[in-house]
Amino acid sequence: MKTKKTVWIPAIIAVTVAALLVIYYYYMPSVSGGGPGLRPPGGEVSNVPGHMGRRPGEKGGGGNGELFKTSGTISVFLGAATFSWFWFKKKLRSPSMLVRKTGELLHSMHKLLGWATLILIAVHGIYFLITKLQDNKTYTGIAGFVILLAIAGYGFFINKVRNKWMRTVHRSLGLLWVPVLLLHAGGSAIMAVIASLAVGGLVWVLEKMVGKTAEPSRGIDN
Repeated sequence: MKTKKTVWIPAIIAVTVAALLVIYYYYMPSVSGGGPGLRPPGGEVSNVPGHMGRRPGEKGGGGNGELFKTSGTISVFLGAATFSWFWFKKKLRSPSMLVRKTGELLHSMHKLLGWATLILIAVHGIYFLITKLQDNKTYTGIAGFVILLAIAGYGFFINKVRNKWMRTVHRSLGLLWVPVLLLHAGGSAIMAVIASLAVGGLVWVLEKMVGKTAEPSRGIDN
């Protein structure tokens, strides 16, 4: 049993690293007299909405920065779509054809969506590591990427390593990724989480609707 539970070790390491990065994100500005997302007095990063990581005199929007920022936003919603498979995992025999077909589609695309999320976030992160390394948001970004790498690693080995804990760790990391993502991405992450929860609610509603229409027909047959 102990040997089987060692599968948690890489996840624990990844979460520990991510937690330290988040602590560092909060701790450093407090030492320098600023708040999260702010540099020390005289620094260049502003926490004003729409001016994240912008230098004085730098024009907002457009250019490569906006393109790579958009790639990060897209990756957040791809991650939400990947996670939405969770709502359909045990619904592949649902009485609702829409739920079944959507579940089959998400199942077939789950890994593809996951890798697409990882690649887009890597591209997004590399750009901002090069251009805005001193932005405190970098720490939460790296923290999220560390957890995402662990999620991808477990996802890759799920069907290769016979261990009942693999899927549990994979799902648990997915849930832990959410608060870090909210901290880093803010509004777009909130919208993605709401969208994913809405999908779960819609699945429940559709199943209830199909269940109610099926009951009278069974009564007539009897």
